[in-house]
Amino acid sequence: MRQIILDTETTGLETRDGHKIIEIGCVELIDRRLTGNHFHYYLNPDRHIDAGALEVHGISAEFLSDKPRFYQIVDQLMAYLKGAELVIHNASFDIGFLNHELSSLRRNDWGLITDHCTVLDTLALARTKHPGQRLSLDALCKKYGISNAHRKLHGALLDAQLLAEVYLALTSGQESLLFHEKESDSELDSNNIEAKINRQALRLAVVKADSDESQAHNDYISLLEKLSNDKAVWSKLSS
Repeated sequence: MRQIILDTETTGLETRDGHKIIEIGCVELIDRRLTGNHFHYYLNPDRHIDAGALEVHGISAEFLSDKPRFYQIVDQLMAYLKGAELVIHNASFDIGFLNHELSSLRRNDWGLITDHCTVLDTLALARTKHPGQRLSLDALCKKYGISNAHRKLHGALLDAQLLAEVYLALTSGQESLLFHEKESDSELDSNNIEAKINRQALRLAVVKADSDESQAHNDYISLLEKLSNDKAVWSKLSS
């Protein structure tokens, strides 16, 4: 299964106000293992950035002035995303902006994001697992013991990397992010442990009781027979 953990940063909150994407960050999971195949671009929005958004991500218009426009990277982006399950925190926000960017193209050969991908919203998933709790990315990092000390400002690639850890913890809690390192053949797969045990080859040690232990057992059986006025089960089986 191929999953893409995706995050965006934008010039503001609403597409209806003409706000645009200025950063896209993605990390790839295949069979719940990080592959190192990232996708990351800063984008020139050709417009100003709201002061509130600038406080969140710290990405200035000056920094973006020499970066590509969305239309210049859209084919690369869609080829990277095509056929994957997108894992996004508060997915309606990012999907809304991506679809807005696609619909704004002079020539849109791609349609909508959901024509090519399925979407899993980790915010909705977290609400079912932790109802009534704070469920921001920072809050979930704290809940699952994921360090985000290096996160001073929001950033799409950084947040996608953190969300990958949160998603794995949220859905199982047993994965390590060293998944790009191949596990040795000698390591047991917990999902297939039954198939890896050769019961015919097992040699179980049989430890017999010594004379003192046997006598203690016989004395105990005699006591049970005396108390119950009957022959104990062990005595019946051995007779």
